[in-house]
Amino acid sequence: MYGRPGCHLCEQAAEVIARVCDDLGETWVELSIDDDEALREEYGEEIPVTLVDGRRHDFWRVDEARLRAALSAVPPL
Repeated sequence: MYGRPGCHLCEQAAEVIARVCDDLGETWVELSIDDDEALREEYGEEIPVTLVDGRRHDFWRVDEARLRAALSAVPPL
């Protein structure tokens, strides 16, 4: 998840992501866009941004059911 410290939407997203990942045995990381100029320019005010397998999945709000489905999907061979 890309976010920034003090962002209330980021805090809410992190709670949902942590819950889903814990349930599914997945790992996740949270990175601050403030630590990377390129990320700050790309995402600016669209935080939090969630990625699944390196692809943008959601921004602003995390839909728990949608994230759970994306993480539960069987990857193509």
